[in-house]
Amino acid sequence: MEAGRVEKRREQRATPGWGPINYLRSTPRIMTTEKIQEHITNQNPKSHMFEDPKDKPENLLNSKRPIRVFTETNHSQGEAPALGRNPGSPTIQLIEKQQGTKILFRKFSKTNWSVDIHPLNKSLVTDSKWKRIDETQEKRRSFLQEFCKKYSGVSHPQSNVFHMVSRIYVEDKHKILYCEVPKAGCSNWKRILMVLNGLAPSVDNISHDAVHYGKHLKKLDSFDLKGIYSRLNTYTKAVFVRDPMERLVSAFRDKFEHPNSYYHPVFGKAIIKKYRPNAFEEALNNGSGVKFKEFIHYLLDSHRPVGMDIHWEKVSKLCYPCLIHYDFVGKFETLEEDANYFLQLIGAPKELKFPNFKDRHSSDKRTNAQVVGQYLKDLTRTERQLIYDFYYLDYLMFNYTTPFL
Repeated sequence: MEAGRVEKRREQRATPGWGPINYLRSTPRIMTTEKIQEHITNQNPKSHMFEDPKDKPENLLNSKRPIRVFTETNHSQGEAPALGRNPGSPTIQLIEKQQGTKILFRKFSKTNWSVDIHPLNKSLVTDSKWKRIDETQEKRRSFLQEFCKKYSGVSHPQSNVFHMVSRIYVEDKHKILYCEVPKAGCSNWKRILMVLNGLAPSVDNISHDAVHYGKHLKKLDSFDLKGIYSRLNTYTKAVFVRDPMERLVSAFRDKFEHPNSYYHPVFGKAIIKKYRPNAFEEALNNGSGVKFKEFIHYLLDSHRPVGMDIHWEKVSKLCYPCLIHYDFVGKFETLEEDANYFLQLIGAPKELKFPNFKDRHSSDKRTNAQVVGQYLKDLTRTERQLIYDFYYLDYLMFNYTTPFL
């Protein structure tokens, strides 16, 4: 259901003894239109971290070559009916001053970057049951478009175009571009794309490894500039998002509460070393057992001991929704009905339905509002506020309420 207005949040007095909060204590909590615009238009990403690689993590850890860091239940969280601005948000101060590339390719800079939203072809939708979902979809698209109009005011991006489209998967037969947002149904979306591409007869028997490490699906950055630009302007562009706090908890549970040969030694060891006083030698050596509060300290630290990761990176930096105008905005909270409506729109085979099975750790309870509440019990109100501030643009762009504060 569409729910309440994004409410104003009071400034919380910072508690002593923790670097990120101390860093923000004297920071004025002001998010002006100019600041939001600056953040949207000036996203100059660094090389950001491997996405849970099957590229032999142990080899990467021991390799001398540089690691490229690229920075990868259902309940209704609700969408606020009106665009609100938090008058006290330190998001800009929390954003790392990333240098990244500032040079657009000369050839591409001569083109008209503006990739406009275009009407969806609804001629293939014959069942009236989709009317409610279609109305919701139109509201989401309009909301995001109005938000970007209000705050972006940009004709050319200042980021490397190949980086900007590096999370977008291509399905040429049905002319689809899907921007991958980890922890928002991306594994099952990749299964769908594999079936649409003719790489598999059904979504049922495609393993997690085949989905993420099979290298079967094409990404938009594998094309030249002409190929990228033509697809952005003619294909149906879709993004599926999730409540930022819920997505964050889901990522933590997946990567740190189960054995993981990449996230524990790379992220876990660094987090424990910096944020756990008097840590035991075993924890320092294997990186297992990271606590949620320690993970949050890492997330909000402007001087993180290791880079960001796509599983908890902001959607605004994964999919650039104010530079790449998405035709379809789905939400994890209504994932199945949104996805199946989208499949109708693009003329997918009638027998192809979006799968509802849990990709990994199937015995675990799905991350929902109740589960999130349990994790947030260990955090102070100030820490919860800072998480909201960190994901401020995602909350606003996709019209999510903030019930966890």
